[in-house]
Amino acid sequence: MLEVAAADGTAEAWLARPTALPEDAPLPGVLLFMDALGLRPRIFDMADRIASWGYVVLAPNVFYRNGTAAETSTDRPLDSEEARRAFFAVASRRISALTTKLALRDITSYVEALTSRPEVTTPIGVVGYCMGARLAVRAANAHPDVVAACGGFHGGGLASDAADSPHLGLPAARAEFLFGHADHDTSMNAEAVVRLDEALRSAGLTATNEIYEGAAHGYTMADTSVYDDAATERHFTALRELFDRTLR
Repeated sequence: MLEVAAADGTAEAWLARPTALPEDAPLPGVLLFMDALGLRPRIFDMADRIASWGYVVLAPNVFYRNGTAAETSTDRPLDSEEARRAFFAVASRRISALTTKLALRDITSYVEALTSRPEVTTPIGVVGYCMGARLAVRAANAHPDVVAACGGFHGGGLASDAADSPHLGLPAARAEFLFGHADHDTSMNAEAVVRLDEALRSAGLTATNEIYEGAAHGYTMADTSVYDDAATERHFTALRELFDRTLR
């Protein structure tokens, strides 16, 4: 864990590098945007796995304004609907407080923190989960000269009716996109998936935009009751292929 300069203070961030390579070897960078459950061991594990493919991965605590990673993360597995409701009763306020304006300022800081590292080369990739998928798309839209690959998994609100919906910024992006949507996800329903697909096509972007049949919202998170091993492995395989063909 290290600290990075963010727009309105200092944010903790997990830095992962492949152990089989020298620490100073120049490698492509990846920004990983966490889900609403916080910067916690499950996110560390996912960052470490991506790093093992030959990348330097930075996963910031996007809720740094609300407290430390420990203070803003779940401290126990959310293995029941009751536990999820109790956590999100508080977490929903943090999500709402991270406005698009604040998020874009932070994203610029995170991109700078990653690309300024001597062992990191550009272009970089971004990947996000749940609410982090929105941040990943915003990063690709706002930094087209740096972000060459963008993955979003079980994301919500990617193509909504809001005036600042992430899909509206896609004409500015140049990255290749990869989306693995949860099945029957109320935060990203079939209509929204079609809307996102149309926006990607209209912008002339190379993209994969799929629904993972049978996988619930949050399917990659092994510390929750909705974890789906098959869908998670499918996402890791597709994500590795995306990064390998765009960042090498």
